[in-house]
Amino acid sequence: PLLFVTAIMDASGKLAMRSPRAPSHERFLQDHRHNIGFKAIRDVPKTGVIWATERASKYGYFAGNEEWANFGQGMPQVDPIPNQPPRKETITFDVDHKEYAPTTGTKELRQKVADYYNELYRKDKDSKYTWENVCITPGGRAGITRVMSILGNVQVGYFLPDYTAYEQALSLFRRFVPIPLLHNEEILKKSTTEFREDVTGRGIGAVLLSNPSNPTGKFVDGPHLKELVDMSRENDVFMIMDEFYSHYMYCTDEEGKPCYGETVSSARYVNDVNEDPVVIINGLTKNWRLPGWRMCWVVGPKEIVEALGSAGSYLEGGANNPLQKEAIPLLDHDFVKKDILALQQHFRAKRDYIIPELEAMGIKVHHPEATFYLWCSLEDLPSPLNDGIHFFEEAIKEKVIFVPGVFFDINPGRLRQVHQSKFNKFIRISYGPPLEELKRGVEALKRVISKFQVGNKKRKERE
Repeated sequence: PLLFVTAIMDASGKLAMRSPRAPSHERFLQDHRHNIGFKAIRDVPKTGVIWATERASKYGYFAGNEEWANFGQGMPQVDPIPNQPPRKETITFDVDHKEYAPTTGTKELRQKVADYYNELYRKDKDSKYTWENVCITPGGRAGITRVMSILGNVQVGYFLPDYTAYEQALSLFRRFVPIPLLHNEEILKKSTTEFREDVTGRGIGAVLLSNPSNPTGKFVDGPHLKELVDMSRENDVFMIMDEFYSHYMYCTDEEGKPCYGETVSSARYVNDVNEDPVVIINGLTKNWRLPGWRMCWVVGPKEIVEALGSAGSYLEGGANNPLQKEAIPLLDHDFVKKDILALQQHFRAKRDYIIPELEAMGIKVHHPEATFYLWCSLEDLPSPLNDGIHFFEEAIKEKVIFVPGVFFDINPGRLRQVHQSKFNKFIRISYGPPLEELKRGVEALKRVISKFQVGNKKRKERE
């Protein structure tokens, strides 16, 4: 049986053990803490993807190794997909692009991003986004970091589970206090009244959430999302909306048939773009399948964007100049609409392939409505595979990677121990990779589970 204990810190700042614990959890804690032997340097925990790929590398994994299936990387398939609109395959540079771009990005790209939101979500609104409402950042995490860096002395609410990188974003800056909110997208879809009372009653000044959600694949839209935006406006609660997966929507019509082309954004429910306390984080990384470009943005009130520009001047200096020009045609309305259709058709097919395969193995899948992730419960698997960390350790022996659910238990300051996480029996599986890699990974998972099912059967026969 797995044994869980509390770990404490000794005088040197290293882990001290109270009693024995499962080797997989022991290894997890040692690797995750990433102790550095310099007294001036703090521990820098690894995110789930980094931890998982580094552990797998000890068994021979490397990027591009076709013997492996990487269900852990939060990256979409980047090679061409059926029916996608044409994209440029080469990029040219001119003399002007050798200089720094503004820390908020070039005016041309900022206006194109504003046009994207106005065209998709604000045609019927008098208040429109302009270039002054957009800040270009070198990646989504840079955008999140800029936003968190400008927060004042407030309590910041966050959801469980949610994106792993939020943990350090909520830990790094000391002016605000992170507060977990136990609501999730399923609850918000039923009623936002309780959420509103919780936020206002506890004095929450800002809320950070991914919508659609990484890792659950759920989302809030329609009247429920409108009520969240209304709540932020009426109570001056700063909403930080991470909409990185807003194109990965798998909708159905009234007859239950697939429908395509729908996207989600809180921009649809903002009344005044310069007054409503809502910022939106998005970019080319996921929705345009260009993670290597590191080209993203934050959209919000003009005064907020000015503050983000100041933050960028001392954080990372801004996005690279040449690719800002190349990003502009990717935001043309016709391109966007065609690309959304191709993306939704392709990723929906991959989702619909892998879910029944996993369920046939005894893995419970929380069926996603968006993103390219599966939030999976292991509770019905044979012990010890019903523990996410242990299952991971067995999986990498068969050359397949995923992320244990404990990484999505956002835990600023590491105030909860691993054994206290309610997500120990969960894993996140990405169906971002190509279909052939998904099939390879499915077969690997079957081998892992079969090995333990046979072992348990023999053990019972001996008993």
